[in-house]
Amino acid sequence: MKPERAAKLYHRLATLLTALPWSWQRALADALAWLWGRLDARESRVTRRNLELAYPELPAVQRARLHQDVLRTTARQALETLYLWTHDPATNLERHLRERHGQALYDAALAAGKGVIVVAPHYGNWELLNQWLASRGPIAIVYAPPENPVGDAFLQLARGGDNVRQVRAEGPAVRQLFKVLKDGGAVGILPDQQPKNGDGVFVPFFGVQALTMTLVNRLAERTGATVLYAWCERTGPDIEFALHVEPAPAQIADPDLQVAAGTLSAGIERIARRDPAQYQWTYKRYTLRPPGSGECDPYATERHPH
Repeated sequence: MKPERAAKLYHRLATLLTALPWSWQRALADALAWLWGRLDARESRVTRRNLELAYPELPAVQRARLHQDVLRTTARQALETLYLWTHDPATNLERHLRERHGQALYDAALAAGKGVIVVAPHYGNWELLNQWLASRGPIAIVYAPPENPVGDAFLQLARGGDNVRQVRAEGPAVRQLFKVLKDGGAVGILPDQQPKNGDGVFVPFFGVQALTMTLVNRLAERTGATVLYAWCERTGPDIEFALHVEPAPAQIADPDLQVAAGTLSAGIERIARRDPAQYQWTYKRYTLRPPGSGECDPYATERHPH
């Protein structure tokens, strides 16, 4: 079966699933979170290790409680995303985006014609944020394509829309993004995934050195585009969110990559600390270690509970 046909089939199945009452979907997500914990699945192990690294000061009981909260929120976010992908974006925004903070800031930045870089951490639900951005005008979204062509075709189908342009995070992407910004357009970047060696610098993230992208800095410095942080924060149990848009500090475009990346990382951490359970702790953020540090991959010895 061709990837496009398979993607349409999976999309139809997701549509059937998300037609169920949200209370049922939430219960299904909570059961999945329980199963992750019970089996100590990858999601559970990576989350535990990340929380040990990021919150070493927390008593073990509190960290264990946060671990459970992260798994539950992560599972619910997955079901929420399927729901958002299989329902009309305009209806999603009307029903589920209950608060909008900073919308005028984004609109003004876009109207200024200098280009806008939206820095969107993996916090809350970034797919709802994508739909809101597309509702304000054309947006080029950088994404890491799945290895499976069916998965990539599914993303193209689920995220696609008149105003959405998905740019693969590969070599030609930077040139495409420069052009969009030079033309006064908007670019959306998820900034907290580990780049390849050579495409980032090490700066602190929750007190641990993490390889951090320099793409935002390069785009901002060379184009003069406005940089904004944006996220959709969960505010209730029934797919309820609040939009937040805030200006990034000027140092995010500093010619010194350490200063710029450090500013970017500090902003991501500040957002994640608003409600740590809403951040994507299931991702291996710290696998690559600073050269010469003698440090090993901290996930190579993921610890299982006793």
